[in-house]
Amino acid sequence: MNYSLLDSGNQKKFERFGPYTIVRPCSQAVWKPALKSWKNADASFSKEAGWQGELPSSWVIEVDGLKFKIAPTDFGHLGIFPEHRTLWSWASGLVNEGSSVLNLFAYSGGATLAFARAGAQVCHVDAARGMVSWAKENAELNGLSERPIRWIVDDVMKFLKREVRRGRKYDGILLDPPSFGRGAKGEVFKIQKDFDLLLELCRHLLSDRFLFLACSNHTVGLEEMGKLILPAESGKDIIMGQFARWKGC
Repeated sequence: MNYSLLDSGNQKKFERFGPYTIVRPCSQAVWKPALKSWKNADASFSKEAGWQGELPSSWVIEVDGLKFKIAPTDFGHLGIFPEHRTLWSWASGLVNEGSSVLNLFAYSGGATLAFARAGAQVCHVDAARGMVSWAKENAELNGLSERPIRWIVDDVMKFLKREVRRGRKYDGILLDPPSFGRGAKGEVFKIQKDFDLLLELCRHLLSDRFLFLACSNHTVGLEEMGKLILPAESGKDIIMGQFARWKGC
């Protein structure tokens, strides 16, 4: 695996993405760092200064046998949330050849790739056209472009309501809703307000003998069924958020 959390502390995390080491903000890391080698990082990001250091415009890493394009963004993201691999592994291990799976708020497609590799038919939905294009690039990197993947650029709530009206059913649904987000046409999503309806719509889309429903989020205060953890090579692991998941019949 080409990603690792090297250390954390002082509300920052020290990570390795392939050949590059990077320091980024992490409000959860309120302890002291264990290592003294942070000054040797190739680059760092902060909201105040943006990116500092030398990084290429993009490069490729591998996580759990899947290849990902990594690229620094203006928000400090790099195109992957490694803590989500816990759910990729769990959920993709439940699907069968030909299973129908829905990936919501799908970002750069980590779970989509894992499902497609396992033989599932995948519907990938995200409101950001650029992220869907990025996910398609990742599919090409992994030789999965010809797999049955529907690439949908749409507001998730609108898409779900249409799917319910159509009577569509899925054997598994994975979702990673943001705390706050905007759709392509300015639609506003707030997890405290919309979460119950989001889950209700998903419930209507599950097949009678569904395989799983899994939800991750980075919002404190919602029901916690498990923790999204970045394991560290030294120092403390970082709890990045939480997830809930339900296994079907």
